[in-house]
Amino acid sequence: MSSLNAFLVAVEMAERKRDEARQVLQDVQRAREASQAQLQQLEGYALETQGRWGAQPDTTVKPEVMYHHYQFMDRLAHAVGLQTGVVGDQAGRVEHATRAVLAAELRLAALRKVVEKRRRELDKVQARRDQKQTDERAALQFGKENATQGQQGPQEW
Repeated sequence: MSSLNAFLVAVEMAERKRDEARQVLQDVQRAREASQAQLQQLEGYALETQGRWGAQPDTTVKPEVMYHHYQFMDRLAHAVGLQTGVVGDQAGRVEHATRAVLAAELRLAALRKVVEKRRRELDKVQARRDQKQTDERAALQFGKENATQGQQGPQEW
C-alpha cells in the first residue's frame, strides 16, 4: 500500500509540473502575441509613413529632407527586422513550451497507468486473501459439521 501512496504522490507532483508547464506556455503565447502585435504596429506605421510621402506628387522636397526620410525609413525597416526576429524567438519559445507540456502530460498519463495497474494488483491480492479466508471458514465449518456428525454415530443413507 505504501508503494501505491508513493505513486499517488508522484502523480500529484506530475500534475503540478504539468500545470506549471501549461502556465509557462500561456505566458510565452501571450508574449509572442504581444511581439506580433508590436511587429504589426511597426509595419503599419512604416506603410502609413511611406503612404504620406507618396501622396504628395507635385511637391518639391529638399534633398536633406529626402535624406532624413530615407534614413528614418531605413531605421524603421531595421526595427521591423529586429521585431521579426523577436517574434521568431517567441515562436521558438512557444514550441519549446508546447513540447514541455506534452512531455508533462505523457509523464502524468504514464504514472496514472502505473497507479491503476498497481491498484488492480492490490485488488487481486485482496480478492485472493478474501477467497482464502472464505475457504478457511468453509473448511472449518465443514470440519465442525463432520465432527458433530461423527459424535452422533454413523448415519445410514
